[in-house]
Amino acid sequence: MKVKKVKKSTTKAEVKTDEVMGGEVVAEDTKKKSVKKVVVKKVRGKRFLNAKAKVIKGKKYPITEAILELKKMSFERFDASVELHINLLEVESVKGQVNLPHGTGKTVKVAVFGPEVEAKIKENIFDFDVLLAKTEDMKILVKYAKVLGPKGLMPSPKRGTLVANIEEAKAKFMSGNMNFSSEPKFPIVHQVVGKISFTPKQLEENVVTFLKAVQKKNIQDAFLTTSMTPSLRLNLENI
Repeated sequence: MKVKKVKKSTTKAEVKTDEVMGGEVVAEDTKKKSVKKVVVKKVRGKRFLNAKAKVIKGKKYPITEAILELKKMSFERFDASVELHINLLEVESVKGQVNLPHGTGKTVKVAVFGPEVEAKIKENIFDFDVLLAKTEDMKILVKYAKVLGPKGLMPSPKRGTLVANIEEAKAKFMSGNMNFSSEPKFPIVHQVVGKISFTPKQLEENVVTFLKAVQKKNIQDAFLTTSMTPSLRLNLENI
């Protein structure tokens, strides 16, 4: 009696869920090794659509007006972050340091380099926003540059994080001082500039301060939004 061998089908497309990004689902045919892109339409909630209907298409909002409109359309049931998104004119990196007059509404976690912090770095634990160190610490920190650098945590004089007076630097960063930089491969800067619960004046002062730090000559467009609302394009004539 002859036994027929049954071959397993290899034509079924496998969807890689970890490659779902930007509304696209990537499906790979395991036989032909071809990649098919399927565009998935993003569904917006009723509250978002109602908020979006209030945005005047093509309008550049003066900063004061944009903040007031943002407060009106905000529908989050929590104290949402107010975000500033900036499109730069050049691909070249733009970075600097700024002290927002009213902070971001978030408690900045400042760590001082020492044996305990080094142990965390070795374990890939980064439960801090700023890492301070003294010049003599650099001989140890150098070996962690490839880990700390991409995260913006490598202490340096330019960032104000490689200092002689640790306590003074710690107080400065906890009061709202921060470093900023554009995306590594894209001419974009994203920054939280406060909470929706801030007063309009507080938000305006934070926004203007940050835009001036980036410098108008580097900015193509700027948009203000909260964690979940549509964005408002800003008029930067008076910056």
